[in-house]
Parts: sequence; structure tokens; C-alpha cells
Amino acid sequence: MTTSAIAVSGLRKAFGDKVVLDGVDLDVRAGTVFSLLGPNGAGKTTTVNVLTTLMAADGGTVRVAGHDVATGAKAVRAAIGVTGQFAAVDELLSGQENLQLMADLNRAAAGNGKRIVADLLKRFDLVESAQKPASTYSGGMRRKLDLAMTLVGNPRIIFLDEPTTGLDPRSRRTMWSIIRELVADGVTIFLTTQYLEEADQLADRVAVLDQGRLVAQGTPDDLKRQIPGTHVRLRFTSVAELDNAARLFPGATRDDEALALRVPSDGGTKSLRALLDRLDENALAAEEFSVQTPDLDDVFLALTGRTAEAVK
Repeated sequence: MTTSAIAVSGLRKAFGDKVVLDGVDLDVRAGTVFSLLGPNGAGKTTTVNVLTTLMAADGGTVRVAGHDVATGAKAVRAAIGVTGQFAAVDELLSGQENLQLMADLNRAAAGNGKRIVADLLKRFDLVESAQKPASTYSGGMRRKLDLAMTLVGNPRIIFLDEPTTGLDPRSRRTMWSIIRELVADGVTIFLTTQYLEEADQLADRVAVLDQGRLVAQGTPDDLKRQIPGTHVRLRFTSVAELDNAARLFPGATRDDEALALRVPSDGGTKSLRALLDRLDENALAAEEFSVQTPDLDDVFLALTGRTAEAVK
């Protein structure tokens, strides 16, 4: 495999007169987490379906694990794993039986099925519940079992479609830890999620898809820096100090109740040093000092005109 686990150029897809993907370009580096974000109907699911050979593109080129999805679909399927939004486990079978079934169906696991199953049960902390029916599992346990089943064939590229939807915060963070461990082992993760905090925490690169077009790509920090709103928050111990500081920074916004001042800034070291020097020159000292930057919710709103909450 080259350094690009997934390479997409000019991807197009339409259903009748409705264009769903309109010239999408993506480059996902091996051993990284790539997160695709977008409102409902933006084309995320269609993109994943094309990349995983479940749907044919109308135009463009798509290579996954070095293979063209149109001419080398079998090789692509052998290299990838897919975990959908809803856990695809058989509730009548136990956790171990679900994994063993996948091992029996997967040629890559031939002859090593029992060892692979035992290793995955241990890795995902499912040993104690291995003999219990999956119907008795909690939501977090089902998601772990579902991902474990995806790993039976040792895929080097995994597509995760909203893997933590419906999970409680503790289970979500457990899933994050598992994803980080996979990436540390060299696995590439293609992630779609409705939780922007999740993309911020996990993704090396993020792409925002809206109405079939990519409207932004970059690291989470790169995208956040494109959005105005970064500021320094200073909190003082008295109104007099707040008044004096407000006179030093005419463009600042004050909060008299909190005795705080919001000073516009790019967040860079030079501007921060200049701000602190100016306070010091005027014998002012802030009780609290913090740099506030836009988050991915702000980016999402600026790029799509909708908040993440509005598209869930």
C-alpha cells in the first residue's frame, strides 16, 4: 500500500436528476483517522457506499488500499472492514459465537479462527460475557462486539459509520480508546460521526461535505483557525481593574458581572506576549487568563449554515 490508503478524484454520483456527489476529491493517509462531516443529505453515506464497493460511481476515480474500486472490487473488500451505524450482531448467538461465525466465513482467518476469537474477546474486554447471548449486552458492549467482528479479517482500512451513536459518555470514550489503539497499530480509520467533539478528538484530518461538494478540508485546528472568533479572556478582581483594562483594549468586549474582558486575538504567541506586556506596563494583572478558540461546531455552522445539533 502507498502512503495514501484512500485516493478519490472527481467522484460524481447522481440519482436521476439529483446530483449527490459533485466532483469530490479526498486523500486519506495510511495509519490516520479521517473524518467526513456534513448535514443529513450531504452525501456522506453515498461516499462511503462507493468507497466500500457497495455502489458504483458515475464518474471520477476511487482507489482504496491501492485498488480501483471499479475494477478491483474483490481486492478492496479483502482489505477493508465496515462497521455500520447499527450493531450488526446476531442477538440469538453469544458474543463468542458471533465472532466464531465471522471467523468461519472469512478466508483470512482460516485455521486460526479460535485463536483470533479468543484474542478479540480479550482485547475488547468481552471475556466474562463471551458465553452470554448478545441480546443481553448493553449498547456499548454491542458496539464493541460489532467492531471486534469487523477485525476478524485483520483489515488495514476500517470504515466506521457513526460508531458511538446512542452510547453513554463512558462507552463513547472506551470506543475512542479502541480506535486510537487501532491507529497506533497502523490501521486507517474512515470515520463519519454526528458528534463534532468526536471528530475533534480523533481525526487527523477532517473534510466537510455539503450538498455534494467538499467545502473544507484540513486538520481540526486548521479549520478552526479559518473561523473568526478567537479571543483572549481576562478576568479581574475589581471593577477598577476591568475599567483600566477596557481602556487599553478599545475593541474588547466586557462582562461586568463576571469582571471579564474578551480581547480579539489570533491566539499566536506574538500577540499573546504583546497583550501581556501591555498589561504589565500598566501595572495590571489578570486573575485568570485563557485563549478561547472556535470549535468544530462553529466551523460547521460557518461552512454549512447549520449547527451540528440541527442536523442530528
